[in-house]
Amino acid sequence: MAPSHITNHTVHLLPLKDDGSPDLAGDPAYCYLPPPTKPAYSVRFEIEGTSSICRQGSLWHNLPNEGEQFVRSRFREHKLKASFSDMIQIDVPVHQAGAFEFYTTYTPIPKFTVGTTEVPHSTSTSTFFIDVEPHLQVGKSRLPLDALSCISILSKFMGQYPHDWDQHLHGISERNYNMVHFTPLMIRGDSNSPYSIYDQLAFDEAFFPNGEKDVADLTTRMEQDMGLLSMTDVVWNHTANNSKWLEYHPESGYNIETAPHLRPAYELDTQFLKFSSTLASKGLPTHLTGEGDLTKIMDAAKVLVIGAIKLWEFYVCDVEGDAQKTVCAWLSGDVDSDASLVDDVPSWSLKQKADWLVAHGFQGTDRMGERFRRRVNPQRAAALLQKLFGPAHPKQNNAADERAAHGAMARFLNEVNLEWYREYDADVAAIIDQVFNRTKYMRLDSHGPQIGDITAANPLIESYFTRLEVNSITSKHDPDSLALANNGWVWAADVMKDDAGPRSKVYLRRELIVWGDCVKLRYGSGPQDSQYLWEHMTGYTQLMAKHFHAFRIDNCHSTPLHVASHMLDSARCVRPDLMVAAELFSGDEKMDYLFCQKLGISCLIREAMQVWSPAELSKLVHINAGRPVGSFAVDDVSGADKPAANGSLTNGAHTNGTAPQGQEIVHKIVPSKIHALLMDCTHDNETPVQRRDGRDTMSSSALVAMCASASGSVFGMDELYPELIELVHETRPYSSPYSNLKLGESLKIGAFEGAGAIKKLMNQLHQIMGMDGYSESHVHHDGEYITVHRIHPGSRKGYYLIAHTAFPGSNSGSGSFQPDALTGTKAKLLGAWSLECDQSYDAKQTAIHAKVLQGVPSHTKDIRGVTVEAKGNDTIIRLPGAFGAGSIAVFETWIPAAEHSEGLDKYVTSGARDAFKSVGLIDLNVIMYRADSEERAASQGQDGVYSVPGIGPLVYCGLQGWWSILRDVVAGNDLGHPICEHLRSGQWALDYIVGRLDKLAGQSEYANLTGPAEWLRTRFDAIRKLPSFLLPRYFALVIQTAYRAGFERGIALMNDNVKTGQRFLKSLAMVSYQLQGYMPNASLWPDKLVPSLAAGLPYFAQDWARCWGRDIMIAMRGLLLCTGRYEEAKEHILCFASVVKHGMIPNLLGSAKLPRYNSRDSVWFFLQNIQDYCNLVPDGHVILGEKVERRFLPYDDTWFAWDDKRAYSQESTIAEVVHECLQRHAGSMHFREYNAGPGIDSQMKDEGFNIDIDVDWKTGIIFGGNESNCGTWMDKMGESTKAGSKGHPGTSRDGAPVEITGLLYSTLKWVSGLNADGIFAHEGVTNSEGHKVSYTNWAAKLKSSFEHCYYIPNDRSEWSKYDINPKTVNRTGIYKDVYRGKKEYCDYQLRPNFPIAMTVAPDLFTLSHALGALEVADHALRGPTGMATLDPADLEYHPYYINSEDSDNYQTAKGRNYHQGPEWLWPTGFFLRALCKFLFMKCTTHEERVEAFQQVTARLHGCMAAIKQSPWAGLTELTQKNGEFCGDSCPTQAWSAGCIIDLYDDASKYSAEALWR
Repeated sequence: MAPSHITNHTVHLLPLKDDGSPDLAGDPAYCYLPPPTKPAYSVRFEIEGTSSICRQGSLWHNLPNEGEQFVRSRFREHKLKASFSDMIQIDVPVHQAGAFEFYTTYTPIPKFTVGTTEVPHSTSTSTFFIDVEPHLQVGKSRLPLDALSCISILSKFMGQYPHDWDQHLHGISERNYNMVHFTPLMIRGDSNSPYSIYDQLAFDEAFFPNGEKDVADLTTRMEQDMGLLSMTDVVWNHTANNSKWLEYHPESGYNIETAPHLRPAYELDTQFLKFSSTLASKGLPTHLTGEGDLTKIMDAAKVLVIGAIKLWEFYVCDVEGDAQKTVCAWLSGDVDSDASLVDDVPSWSLKQKADWLVAHGFQGTDRMGERFRRRVNPQRAAALLQKLFGPAHPKQNNAADERAAHGAMARFLNEVNLEWYREYDADVAAIIDQVFNRTKYMRLDSHGPQIGDITAANPLIESYFTRLEVNSITSKHDPDSLALANNGWVWAADVMKDDAGPRSKVYLRRELIVWGDCVKLRYGSGPQDSQYLWEHMTGYTQLMAKHFHAFRIDNCHSTPLHVASHMLDSARCVRPDLMVAAELFSGDEKMDYLFCQKLGISCLIREAMQVWSPAELSKLVHINAGRPVGSFAVDDVSGADKPAANGSLTNGAHTNGTAPQGQEIVHKIVPSKIHALLMDCTHDNETPVQRRDGRDTMSSSALVAMCASASGSVFGMDELYPELIELVHETRPYSSPYSNLKLGESLKIGAFEGAGAIKKLMNQLHQIMGMDGYSESHVHHDGEYITVHRIHPGSRKGYYLIAHTAFPGSNSGSGSFQPDALTGTKAKLLGAWSLECDQSYDAKQTAIHAKVLQGVPSHTKDIRGVTVEAKGNDTIIRLPGAFGAGSIAVFETWIPAAEHSEGLDKYVTSGARDAFKSVGLIDLNVIMYRADSEERAASQGQDGVYSVPGIGPLVYCGLQGWWSILRDVVAGNDLGHPICEHLRSGQWALDYIVGRLDKLAGQSEYANLTGPAEWLRTRFDAIRKLPSFLLPRYFALVIQTAYRAGFERGIALMNDNVKTGQRFLKSLAMVSYQLQGYMPNASLWPDKLVPSLAAGLPYFAQDWARCWGRDIMIAMRGLLLCTGRYEEAKEHILCFASVVKHGMIPNLLGSAKLPRYNSRDSVWFFLQNIQDYCNLVPDGHVILGEKVERRFLPYDDTWFAWDDKRAYSQESTIAEVVHECLQRHAGSMHFREYNAGPGIDSQMKDEGFNIDIDVDWKTGIIFGGNESNCGTWMDKMGESTKAGSKGHPGTSRDGAPVEITGLLYSTLKWVSGLNADGIFAHEGVTNSEGHKVSYTNWAAKLKSSFEHCYYIPNDRSEWSKYDINPKTVNRTGIYKDVYRGKKEYCDYQLRPNFPIAMTVAPDLFTLSHALGALEVADHALRGPTGMATLDPADLEYHPYYINSEDSDNYQTAKGRNYHQGPEWLWPTGFFLRALCKFLFMKCTTHEERVEAFQQVTARLHGCMAAIKQSPWAGLTELTQKNGEFCGDSCPTQAWSAGCIIDLYDDASKYSAEALWR
């Protein structure tokens, strides 16, 4: 039986933001993917199911199917199915290279309102790009872009085909180049420049007598016999000025017919040529001896050129003619009645009237063009006259009236012309300046070409236009079509602007550096504008793609994007794996990205010969050398051993009898930089002999070859040609010592003529490093020396170059190069060479005037005496004195400590899941988290968090503390971060992590930590011997792997709703591990240690501050029940049931030793939790029968110590405790807190310790509190003696807070139902008057009275039906925050408490009232993450909480405004739960339910971002106004996360099967 073939599926993950853009770093995020593979890898678009773009949304992309031809306009649709709990993933296979696009369409969520709202229309996001690298191949080996070694040749100098060409190409191949860039091989125009192409569809028959057949044979033999791929220039911008086809199709260029805006530029150009030919006859100099002569000419040109053609007529209006036409229209009543004129026109100034005319009464102002193109609209201008002179009456108006009107209009038009004359003057100044400077450069400047006298053949200016001769073909065209604009370039041009277009004055202002042999091609907006040109150039492009592997786009910056896109699409139809390099000089990196993204450009051409110093060269090499050595892993390799769906690892193993399954390999898409084709020298620039120093040839070339980019050179560089080859006029052929090799003869690496024999080695190393992925480099510059160390990130093998540059003034000896130490690295010398060359004047002149193109005498020479000394695992390199300027030394390197049998990366990132498989819920608390105060309390002060110099203490002792720092460091590859420096300095962090877990594992409750501790120890041991510069990378790999294993283990221990939920829900659920753990001084029980839930970290971590009754009961549903941590939830319920006293639970538990009973609301959240436990936990009602020993005696307010014999002497069932709480409230309570006074609260007034609770049996509502205490969650007590607020609650909320009423009703309805079902023995309570009240009746009283007591209608006419004091109302359509408090105005304040009642007791509310109130809260209270605690329109609103402020401000001193405006996060959960609940009540269709979820989730984005960004990995307690950071907020708070988890639990229950599965 044949072995089964295992195929892995590779995925590149592309997460999308809420606006549909790639959620990747960078601006823009450049998504450049590797070449297509077989089987095809996929792009995985990942979208939050709650994203705005999911509403009636679709993802559209134009990636083609397998075997399908790409059509840019053909997009495929993927419907986006909104989901509250799932992540949407769309896998699109990638079958072709190229530039692809995607976008999304969706219908925005309508505004949430109970009123009418405009229905949104479908909209589209911006278009985004995915570029895919072409698959290049030489022989059977793939050739990555970074392994390219290209050489440019000027084809016209290659000699006779095929003999000379074969000799040159053999020499190129022997130097280990693998691609040849040919300048255009087509028939050239009159200038003989290869870039001035006469016929784009015909190859030059002087070289290729058999035309296309010869070219096909050439490129085939190159590839198959010489290992050379081929590249050619494509020239889309222009054609030769003598191209025959222009005579047939002059519309392909910019002429006066196709571009009438060029008429003034053409007339100016023509007049300058005429003027130039008559200089002598005008007594003006034709031989310039200085700037004085040129000034005389330019002064004359102002009159004889500018003035002669009356250039101003192209700018201004014809005052006399336009005034006459306007007056005639006025007199005849031909007036535009729609003209927008006000009645006070007569009072306008002359300037105002002129401005109105320009804005409303002119036409022809859109572009330049005909003379007096800017002209008045007579009917519109006549309206202005009518306002000034009234309607004209032919019988009444006389000649004087006509003259007055004419004179007025002439004044207006002359005023209009003033601005246009200013424009004209500025352009004339530019024209004169440009012609002066260009002429000065061409004829006078020492660095210019000094072209000589001004003659008819060599005129003053270079003409901007090619004028086609009139012949039998051209005579058939309009004469205006025969003058065609030439192409050229403009300094600092806007590459998105057509220099010859109607919005440009480049040709008029003479700003173009013109190429007189090239006509600029006019493509228009599409083929409809120039059909022949599009067809002709498309044919040319496809012909080039047929025979060449790669394009070099000539003057890409001057090519319209839509043209280049079309041409490349057509080329890729012929050759899908076309490589595209571009000459792009946009001057703007963002513009470079745009061109690369839209066109799928593989690399941009950059040049080393352009830099002017070793420092700048070092900078250029650094930019292109790859990532720094020791860079953090690009991919999240910590997931490499991820379990398969069946739980087994997919690392190649499979069970007996089953076929092996491939692994899904997911790569994060890392935004790409713009790839470079880095040339040591291009064919456009001088060689080192001419520009620097000939000796620099080898060192510069070697430095370029060491870069992690495509590299390139030019024919003549290795040979040391003495100067730039003049492309147009040069006729001599190439010569090269490497072309003298016999076919089949090999070039040996070492001493030889020129630099080519060493270039062979450098090209070979460049290809090895590029093909094998040597992606890390270290570049160092010291004086004249540049060193480059290029390393493989996995094997840690590398190559090291020392280059002594040779810029002008370089030393001849080795200079100041100090012994070079390679830490932890072994090295082997591959060779060292110098380059000697004769750069004397005579040698240069001999080469310049030789019969062939040749270099100056030069040869490489072996350098002896380079020493490589091993010192342990380090290496010391010393250079001899003969290591002069231009010398190089090359070494092979390796790092012994990185050699691991499994591969170090694989070893440190595998096995973690297995090591964590036995850890439990509480184990994860200490492995992942533990704040400093928790650790110190648990260790009796011995241990705490780790502190990193330059950063300070970590937020946690566990893995989250490390990962919170490393996450951004890894993402940004920030090797200069203090944590990296700390790791390089020593291994203390490794010791701390392992030592801490070892110590904890020795405690019985943490025995399961042995596995993680051992895994971390072995992985850290494997990296301890690495050179220090690698420690940050490998430390991060270990931490990331362990962190992921811990996180995944945590999720695996939770319920299915969390396991299958979105990342946000999982992150929220992990907060339960942060806050639930052992704390010896804060157990739930006084005499036994059990895990307890902290209110928040770090402020509420241990001792009395850890366990707050209210906080726990608000948070517990989400953190424990909704995550499936039922036993721990039960433990908390039993604990608090055991300490019930006064019918209340304590707000401060204190391990039940000193509980404090001062919160009126806590018990109601407690009872709600018992209800939730019964409803959420399988067989949850069983808890009602559980017995619990009582800390205090039931129904007895006597206080005694926890170790008193009466403590825990009696027991009650949970059902009995529930009834006791209700009975005590029903019977009213009046007691004073135990130990009242400064011992328990130093801020409170004496009366604040009095607790009073009563029931109004008319309504069933419970009232309590007084103005000196604050018994609800808004419990800030004033503390400032200076401000006079000490003992004054910030928010007393005495009376009947709305949430207590809602929670009371929820409990009554629940127990009433339990009683009816026979589960709850008690039917009701006995009130303070001795009357029995059933739970059913009590609930009914509440329901019947609730709206009457709390609601404030919008309609004042309905107020009489409600309990409202009209004088106190300041907002309508809301529910009161409190009913009948002592301060009546406080009842009417808008606060975020009513949604709590809505959530637990929705049937108290009228649907329309509820939605209206939620709308008000949505607009007035909701912030980016939290809910404002008070209406911003309230006079007491103070949204900035600063607890340390000790001012004289009564409202804010000592943070008294804690709940008077700052935005708290936990109410957001209840607000959104209520919103979801009530929106669902009115939904009748599937679409409405989807919209309801999206309304809710659109309001979660702030919280999603907050938990992602928080180093504490939680949601903060509160923020200041509009989500601003609050320094006094607890950074991770239990109820902030728990209440959002509650929301997700609710959502999972709303039509889950129908909607989301």
